[in-house]
Amino acid sequence: MLDFPRWKVFSIMLVVIVAVLAAIPSLMPQSTADQLGIGKAPRINLGLDLSGGSHLLLEAETKDVANQRLDVMDDSVRAAMRRASPAIEIGDISRADGALAFMVRDPSRLDAAVELVRGLSSPVGVTGQRDYNVAVVDSTRITITPTDAGNTAAVESAMQVATEVVRRRIDELGTREPTIIRQGSNRIVVQVPGLQNPEALKSLLGKTAKLEFKLVDLAADPVEVAKGNAPPGSQVVPYPGNPAGGPSIAVKRRVIISGDELADATQGFDQQSNSPVVNIKFNGQGSKKFARVTQENTGKPFAMILDGTVLSAPNINEPILGGSAQISGSFTVPSANALAIQLRSGKLPVPLKVIEERTVGPGLGADSIRAGVTASVIASVAVVIFMFVSYGRFGIFANLAVIANIFIILAVMALLGATLTLPGIAGFVLTIGTAVDANVLINERIREEQRRGRSANQSVEFGYKEASRTIFEANTVHFISGLVMLLLGSGPVKGFAVVLLIGIFATYFTAVFFTRMMAARYLRRSRPTVLHV
Repeated sequence: MLDFPRWKVFSIMLVVIVAVLAAIPSLMPQSTADQLGIGKAPRINLGLDLSGGSHLLLEAETKDVANQRLDVMDDSVRAAMRRASPAIEIGDISRADGALAFMVRDPSRLDAAVELVRGLSSPVGVTGQRDYNVAVVDSTRITITPTDAGNTAAVESAMQVATEVVRRRIDELGTREPTIIRQGSNRIVVQVPGLQNPEALKSLLGKTAKLEFKLVDLAADPVEVAKGNAPPGSQVVPYPGNPAGGPSIAVKRRVIISGDELADATQGFDQQSNSPVVNIKFNGQGSKKFARVTQENTGKPFAMILDGTVLSAPNINEPILGGSAQISGSFTVPSANALAIQLRSGKLPVPLKVIEERTVGPGLGADSIRAGVTASVIASVAVVIFMFVSYGRFGIFANLAVIANIFIILAVMALLGATLTLPGIAGFVLTIGTAVDANVLINERIREEQRRGRSANQSVEFGYKEASRTIFEANTVHFISGLVMLLLGSGPVKGFAVVLLIGIFATYFTAVFFTRMMAARYLRRSRPTVLHV
């Protein structure tokens, strides 16, 4: 027991000192940390229930996924038929009951067309079922029907992308440690601590930001367009700012360039009118495509469509070769900046609507912090007094271990960038009690060894040896429980589990190693014959 190497003493003290230094920034206001030059040091982030902020529950309108899949398949079929050697001539592709259908003009090319279309489908998962069913009806007509398995896989993929897009949009706001998690198959929970204006957040997340450039159908009859009817291969879209006065215009269904091919989007001002605009820049592929389209359609109008509504439909006066364009409309500076953020972060693959909204004021969070700190202080003071009265000098060792335990938990949470919530504070208080339990086991075991007639050194040595096994087994059970809560829980349960798991390791370290080091140094220095434990 007295043989406690210097390297081990140095290692234990180094861990405690580093923990104290790493925990200090989290114990002071950000302004004070900035003044001391440690404002950028890792610190614990406060959750929504402690710092206040906005909570939104978003639900995806997954029915749009099926329509988007049909749009993609429509383009893919046209491209495949054009690439065939020789090209396969087909009629207009129609839609009905969630399926595509088209006629092959040359019956002798029907089998080749079927093979090409089937090559556009793919298996889903391990079941072997494909994402589209391809069938031939009426001898020359091919139908393409999405399968349930294909739609389910598409929804899952869309939700994964939507979650990442939401994360990027919120990161653009400069907020600290937002919580963005999936809930169920089609919902996303968004919590942004410190943000007290949920309307701005709803506006940012509620728009799909699906940007498309399409040619205006000049052959469309304005009377039919006003009735909502468009020629084959075209569609009617709303145009609120139509200078011609109509509420909508007809555009070609084929997308000549999309927002997926953007490299950047920034808010700016029009050089002539000084009104807010959004300046966009295409990537390499988009620049080439945009240049080709504007060269081939000089003198014709094209529509800039955002989320199914035309923003503007200017004429292509000359080829645009620089890979840049300007989106104008009835923008304000905030709305233009919001659109730029949405375009930079990418379009949402599915529309999201807010079905639940909560705002937590900073006053309520401050009350929660105050109550949590008060509970922690009362628990700590009560523990310190009890341990000192019950175990004397070894009670002081236990109290120092509890203090070291607190600093280690705070330090690890800060270094991991963990978020502290109100349940986390509860886990913190519980951890203090667990740390004391470990020291009580050790001290009671030392008492037992003394009653058996062992010397002071032997009592401490056997006390730590026997109690350490019990402490390890008890903490293993706690660890399993905490791990299950972390893996299967969500929100507050996870916050509690994180603090609990960190506390388990900190408790074992401080109870078994830190207090043993102090006890060994005391025995070596004082060499007592009787321990007052």
